[in-house]
Amino acid sequence: MSEQPPRLWSPSAERVAHSQINQYLQWLAARDQHFTDYQALWQWSVDHIEEFWASIWEYFDIQCSVPYQQVVSSHQMPGATWFEGARLNFAEQLFRFNTDAATANKDAIVADSETRDRVTLSWGEVRDQVTAVANTLRALGFGPGDRVVAYLPNTPEAAIAFYACASIGAIWSSCSPDMGASSVLDRFRQIDPKLLIAVDGYRYGGKAFNRLEVVQQMRDELPTLQHTVLLPYLDTTLNVNAALPGAMRWQDLFTHPAARANPIRFEQLPADHPLWILYSSGTTGMPKPIVHGHGGSLVECLKGNALSLDLGEDDRFLWFSTTGWVMWNCQITGLLVGATICIYDGNPGYPDLSRLWKFAQDMRLTFFGVGAAFFANCMKAGIEPRKIADLSSLRSVGSTGSPLSDEAFHWIYQEIHSDVLLASISGGTDVAAPFVASSPLLPVYAGEMQCRSLGVAVHALDEQGEPVMDEVGELVITKPNAKHAAVFLE
Repeated sequence: MSEQPPRLWSPSAERVAHSQINQYLQWLAARDQHFTDYQALWQWSVDHIEEFWASIWEYFDIQCSVPYQQVVSSHQMPGATWFEGARLNFAEQLFRFNTDAATANKDAIVADSETRDRVTLSWGEVRDQVTAVANTLRALGFGPGDRVVAYLPNTPEAAIAFYACASIGAIWSSCSPDMGASSVLDRFRQIDPKLLIAVDGYRYGGKAFNRLEVVQQMRDELPTLQHTVLLPYLDTTLNVNAALPGAMRWQDLFTHPAARANPIRFEQLPADHPLWILYSSGTTGMPKPIVHGHGGSLVECLKGNALSLDLGEDDRFLWFSTTGWVMWNCQITGLLVGATICIYDGNPGYPDLSRLWKFAQDMRLTFFGVGAAFFANCMKAGIEPRKIADLSSLRSVGSTGSPLSDEAFHWIYQEIHSDVLLASISGGTDVAAPFVASSPLLPVYAGEMQCRSLGVAVHALDEQGEPVMDEVGELVITKPNAKHAAVFLE
């Protein structure tokens, strides 16, 4: 047995009592399911996968027009089918918060960038904008199964467009505009998109990058495209029709006669109907498209954001990302648990590495998430976040993308905040979810991730296929998980 690393943090009794997962445990206890600790809960979640995922569905009150007939068809991998018979829509879950006049003005999205001034959207404004875009897309002939590709930075418009597409059953796929034409086309060519939503350009590190030539190349080389919508982001005065003949301006989606004609309508879809398409890195060949369904994505996002990251209606949530990284999906789904998502588009090191820390102060963030490399860069540069910004509102700090060093664990508690949940997590684009996760019920030890994700039967196996502890093994998932993913073959 290896020596126990230093304990850096333990949750207070108050933190545990007010955590989202404690509320879930109390809900389970009222149904005669009692667990003494997180490990017991995890063990139940993988030993009784039908009961666990049914509890997630019921606890989060998944909105569906037709209930599922069974949780999972079998324990076979691959081949298990989840929530057969259910008809639902991922986006419908979004509008369960702040829907009355008294709370509709609460912040839903707050965005800063290098390219323009701060944008703040209330829950009421998000609902209105998603409704308008969805209605216009329907009027233009888009519906279930149509692929929509986005070449957008991390802006409120990207989140609005995604939820609008989800509401009509269209399938979303995005790339960041810092990607070149060949990298984007390698991905988008494989999925036969009908609609392109793109940006004219952006600023990064104080420099302007015009992307109109790339957008035109995509129009030329994606023969299935029927419409292009352009967001004038770099140049708000751009004549869109002159720059890209036949393209619509983003604002046209709101002035179309159909935009305000009807209240929002959520297409009712099978649980495995595709929601979004992500891509493998392309390091071993062409990037491989990976499909995620409405039902699996919904239960996993709710479970992960609430029970693991401990996000709720009072949180202000950042996970710094571009639209080409799976953490963008994590960021925008913070809305599903009622959190305010605070997004930043630009170089986190410009004009220096204090930028995101000052953003955290300005936004009064309760959750600050980034890639582990950002912390390493701050350490190397001698940054002392607590001397740069008031970070007293933080309850959690998130890290992923690469291993977080022991030194970085110590640095976070010494230089950022002494009383935060450090959510160092690891998962993958193939599942768009963590395998190894965090929990507000557990202590944090230097250099260690806290726990295995609920519902995920993850183990380290030796060469004989036997589970091992405190030694190197192969990460293996031994049972099916509700977050279904498959290579896109059409």
